[in-house]
Amino acid sequence: MTSRFLSVLVALLLLSGTAAAQGKKIPVDLELAFVVDASGSIDDAEMALQRKGYADALSNPRVLDAIKGGFLRSIAVAYVEFSGWECTRIAVGWTRIHDAATARAFGDRVLSLDRNPCFGGNAIGEAVALTVASLDANEFEGTRRVIDVSGDGPNTKDPPIELIRDQAEAKRIIINALAIHRPSMPDLPQYYKQSVTGGPGSFVIEAESRQAFAKAILRKMIREIVQREDWEKRHAAKGRQ
Repeated sequence: MTSRFLSVLVALLLLSGTAAAQGKKIPVDLELAFVVDASGSIDDAEMALQRKGYADALSNPRVLDAIKGGFLRSIAVAYVEFSGWECTRIAVGWTRIHDAATARAFGDRVLSLDRNPCFGGNAIGEAVALTVASLDANEFEGTRRVIDVSGDGPNTKDPPIELIRDQAEAKRIIINALAIHRPSMPDLPQYYKQSVTGGPGSFVIEAESRQAFAKAILRKMIREIVQREDWEKRHAAKGRQ
């Protein structure tokens, strides 16, 4: 790890210690981080499509119903973009979502982002490591903590994603994944299942195309917000209709 990467981790961990010491954590049902591929394999039009998919999904009535169905009726979300080594950024910081207005405001911030001109591979391990640190450092206390990774390629940079995934699991953080289909990488969903996802009930969803991304992220977001056992009951009930 480079000095820049380490310094960011140290700063986040120091913030975490300060927040914990001051007892300022805000309770929410879920802390959910969207960790999104912004590498060179994704052009500007595809980037806009991805961002719109997340923004639209978060303010979708079905997602808002899922949020309001929680005990605390609120979640905290963050939007993280990754590409090459030392290019991860928490593009939109941790924000409490509890109604349509807060969901739309967060989505508007995602849509207004400038593109970070930093390419050179897929540093998924770095992105997840920084996200884990930010989960510890933020001002929220979720009954569950989930990292939602989406991308169209494997990890190609240090640190190894398998190592970071295991560290996240040790902190009881669940990692799910959305694999964006590329003809040159037909085994990507299996790779994400084996190397990226982890924790009880973790799963992978595949988006067959960029156009199918919005539908996939909506389904994934609802499944992540609703407790696993509740999601299974609703899914089974829908299948019987």
